Amino acid sequence: MEEQISGAVEAVGGVVEQAVAQVVEQAAGQGGHHGGALLAIAIAVAIAALMGLAFMRLKQPPLVGFILAGLALGPTGLGVISTSENVSLLAELGVMVLLFFIGMELSIKAFVLSLRQAVLVAGGQLVVAMALAAALAFVLDASPAETLILGFIIALSSTVVAMKMLDEMGELRHAPGRVAVGVLIAQDIAVVPMLILVSSLGGETIDYGEVAFKVVVAVLLLAGLLWWFGRHPKLKMPFAEAIENNVDLLAIGSLALCFSAAALSGLAGLSPVYGAFLAGIIVGNSTLRSRVIPVIEPIQSILLVVFFLSIGLLIDLDFILANVWLVLAAAFLVVAMKTALNIFLLRITGSDPKTALLAGLSMAQIGEFSFVLAAAGFASGALGADIYRLAIAVTAISLLVSPIWFNAMERVEELANEGLGSYKQALAQAYEDELDGVENVMWAVRARYRAARFALYQRRARRSAAKADAQSPHAGDDKAADAATQGATADPEPVAQGEGPVESTTPSSPQAGAERDPGATEPSAVKSRGKRKPVKDG
Repeated sequence: MEEQISGAVEAVGGVVEQAVAQVVEQAAGQGGHHGGALLAIAIAVAIAALMGLAFMRLKQPPLVGFILAGLALGPTGLGVISTSENVSLLAELGVMVLLFFIGMELSIKAFVLSLRQAVLVAGGQLVVAMALAAALAFVLDASPAETLILGFIIALSSTVVAMKMLDEMGELRHAPGRVAVGVLIAQDIAVVPMLILVSSLGGETIDYGEVAFKVVVAVLLLAGLLWWFGRHPKLKMPFAEAIENNVDLLAIGSLALCFSAAALSGLAGLSPVYGAFLAGIIVGNSTLRSRVIPVIEPIQSILLVVFFLSIGLLIDLDFILANVWLVLAAAFLVVAMKTALNIFLLRITGSDPKTALLAGLSMAQIGEFSFVLAAAGFASGALGADIYRLAIAVTAISLLVSPIWFNAMERVEELANEGLGSYKQALAQAYEDELDGVENVMWAVRARYRAARFALYQRRARRSAAKADAQSPHAGDDKAADAATQGATADPEPVAQGEGPVESTTPSSPQAGAERDPGATEPSAVKSRGKRKPVKDG
């Protein structure tokens, strides 16, 4: 049965894929290459919007819908979008603009106060991630180099997903957001030596002096900006008075600064998004901050949708289906471990329970820079193909389930604080509306199923009766006799005088029906035929 269902699903998927490919090819043939590309973009945007709306109606973060839309449209789905360089570039631009936006909204004083805690938490995450990677490497029979890369991958969290979730909750500018931003920035700084180490594991010798120099430069740049803006008033940007009332120039100028800083950071051997973050700190502490933020926010939202779509494109469905239990177990283990570890580390470093819970949950996934580390390890030959695909699959799934996990645990925490007896009870009450909706749907499905079964049973009964009658040699005579008997045993209503005789509607034979005397059948005669004759005594 399972093989039949699987075959049917594959057949339907193949038909849909062929239909979509045919539509795209026809559009490309009629409108050239740009016609097909525009149709693919239109399909991608429409499906992303519908998926985001569907998850919003389900009271889940829309970004989960965007990731699933990318999965459905990707190479292992319908094949509408390929993992091209253009998509990857737009996704990277989305991450840069997000870090630029976070830098603009960063409170210098709050960030400095949480910096010590951020470094301790990031260090603890790295140590425990290495232990978990060693356990996975033992199961997977991985090499020491693969174990090191897996540890780096697990240790990182997603700045994009964490900030998006906290922003949707309104906690980005409060204690959970400040703590999470500090930890994530510490991780972004750590990406620099991680990337250099991973790229050097393929056989070349590691230049530890170069690694140390780049880390020191990254730390000094951040420390210098924090020190300067903590002791000086708002910075007056060049041409501020000329462009502050022009929305177009504000947007172009801000993006130019963001991408220029990212490019310089990349050329210096640092992370490009780190340069975008530093540029955001500069603009956020200038006189243009209040004008730039509302201009950049819509651009950031559009580019982030592309980023989440690109995550879905990276998921290899064939590999996941072939190793479904391994992938799901690894993803669950990583998300659960990181949740517990983050909350524990934040609590012992001074955060209150609510801050530790929200900030810890927001960082429970594996980060987008893990894709970069995995790709660098695979390119250098230090990471095998199977381990690489496993790392990509687990990272993508953790990003996919993280918003749902965050939403669920946040609801449970709120209701548990209201005095509910257990987390099971809190979970049931937190999702009361969703459970009621599912129950109503199940009742409707059961009712339709029972009605369909009853109709099918009646249809089969009629067919069986018709087949039995057709196989009987005297089927016609039997039917006529049965009909006559039923007519005889029926008790018709009395006929008033003057209404005329009652005609028999079921003759016993065709000849009788043709030669019948209309006046021969009286009501009394009909009744008498339906009664049994009395038995004479003796």
